[in-house]
Amino acid sequence: MKKLSRNLAGIDFAAPSHEVAPLLIGVVVLVNGVGGRIVETEAYDRDDPASHTFNGPSPRNRSMFGPPGHAYVYLSHGIHWCLNFVCREEGHGAGVLIRAIEPLTGIETMQARRGVEDLRSLCSGPGKLGQALGITPALNGADLGASPFALAPRSEPAPVLVGPRIGISKAMEVPWRFGLAGSRFLSRPFR
Repeated sequence: MKKLSRNLAGIDFAAPSHEVAPLLIGVVVLVNGVGGRIVETEAYDRDDPASHTFNGPSPRNRSMFGPPGHAYVYLSHGIHWCLNFVCREEGHGAGVLIRAIEPLTGIETMQARRGVEDLRSLCSGPGKLGQALGITPALNGADLGASPFALAPRSEPAPVLVGPRIGISKAMEVPWRFGLAGSRFLSRPFR
């Protein structure tokens, strides 16, 4: 089967997730006109025991097996809607978790949704980010290249930090967490 390209914001989402994840650092993501600069991501792949796709397709993870450049939204800990960008070819099961953004647009809307004034903690974690951007299950499977999403390429190359993923219990040592060097909006510092 021929691998088809899917370019958004200057990134080929049909590439492996661990290659897409660092390229997303510095990209601006908006949902219904609200959002900011991506400053932290984590990559996941179907061969990865920490991935939702490791055990194959299910009703919960079906979108992650969909075409590249679409959203995979899931509920974490029964309370937080998390946003992922699907990578690789349709049927593969890979994606990038958007862990944190630097708020830029619609800040007052994000503050009202989160009940938080402090910009640093507004979107510094995948659950916080999901709440601030208004992520709901209705966005699961949505095309990242169409409304309500908008992606803008980074304006310049971003200095990227690399480290092990966090908040998981399997394959914790895999260095597929990426962050913008010097950003005060990361969910946690890199060590």
